[in-house]
Amino acid sequence: MDKLLIRGGRTLHGEVPVSGAKNAALPELCAALLTAQPVLLHNVPRLEDVSTMLKLVRHMGVIAERDDNGTVRLNAAELTRPEAPYELVKTMRASVLALGPLLARFGHAKVSLPGGCGIGSRPVDQHIKGLRAMGAEIEVEHGYMMARLPTGRTRLRGTRITTDMVTVTGTENLLMAAALAEGETVLENAAQEPEIPDLAEMLIAMGAKIEGHGSSRIRIQGVDSLRGASHTVVADRIEAGTFLCAVAAAGGDVLLKNARADHLDAVIDKLLEAGAQIEAVDGGIRVRAEGRLKAQSFRTTEYPGFPTDMQAQFMALNAVSEGASTVTETIFENRMMHVNELLRLGARIQTDGRTAVIEGVPRLSGATVMATDLRASACLVIAGLVAEGETLVDRIYHLDRGYDRIEAKLGALGADIERLSGSRA
Repeated sequence: MDKLLIRGGRTLHGEVPVSGAKNAALPELCAALLTAQPVLLHNVPRLEDVSTMLKLVRHMGVIAERDDNGTVRLNAAELTRPEAPYELVKTMRASVLALGPLLARFGHAKVSLPGGCGIGSRPVDQHIKGLRAMGAEIEVEHGYMMARLPTGRTRLRGTRITTDMVTVTGTENLLMAAALAEGETVLENAAQEPEIPDLAEMLIAMGAKIEGHGSSRIRIQGVDSLRGASHTVVADRIEAGTFLCAVAAAGGDVLLKNARADHLDAVIDKLLEAGAQIEAVDGGIRVRAEGRLKAQSFRTTEYPGFPTDMQAQFMALNAVSEGASTVTETIFENRMMHVNELLRLGARIQTDGRTAVIEGVPRLSGATVMATDLRASACLVIAGLVAEGETLVDRIYHLDRGYDRIEAKLGALGADIERLSGSRA
């Protein structure tokens, strides 16, 4: 099992490209299921979750080819198995995104209940509720969602859907299903994360009729069929935010190429208040930091608020910043598992349920730590960059699910970091 060995204490300098967004690429790979014509996706990151999704669509009969330049070519003309089996779904929750497209195009689907990181309950009941409102018959049997259209119907029907909570994957699933539904669908209480308008723009290029994407109310006028298209995946705002926190903690001067500052307003505001210098420049974001910054309190919430996917990384920064801060997690009930690992590095943190109080220390001390989920992995990498001595991060398969060669990118900026594989690990 691979591990990362980090020798802390180096500042970061240079340029680093931000890869395509995992949370945009995964639904967009599923969107290719909606058409029998070829689809080209550019700027697709090389991640374990992407590899798993490609295995899944290939299992269905989709021709899926990926080149070394980040382009994926998909052709679902001969899709023969509209199903997502447990052995492919258990490691990645995003597999549920196949449900809406399969049901909309083929009238039936069999999709395993999803897996993924153990950060808390993320039920699919809103997906089921919305698809049932569109006329689908869905039963959960032996761990599978068995979905079909009623006898005599060939398409889902448009309707007004109000989800009980803001759900990103739920919005994406229903958006894709509605693109081929009969009549108009209105999604109320829709998620507004940048990955959703990126998916909508891909669907529009395929011939979908969508308005309001990026707002809490999305209108979709269903069409009879969708065509092939070419689309470039938006830059990953969470990877960009992770590098912003890394530079803020370790110090330095870095240009994040392709990053979108307008997708990170809440994170950038907190970093500016902490004392980092951040500016949107042509082609990306430039971040500069020197010395210890000032600790910042925040609470996670739905976009455009502070993202839950940046909570752990910013906590690592707070752990070495001046002063005390309070971090409250409102999205997932089990997303503080990185705290115990930060304590092993010498951080001073007390938790009470979903709230953590952090007392910044001048420096951390290297130790062996274990990643518990994707963003916790990134948190421990940042902590290792500023810890004295060596930090060994175990179970980095979590990290590989969502970061494209992060150790190579940090190494190019001057970090002393290496991947240990096989017997060396």
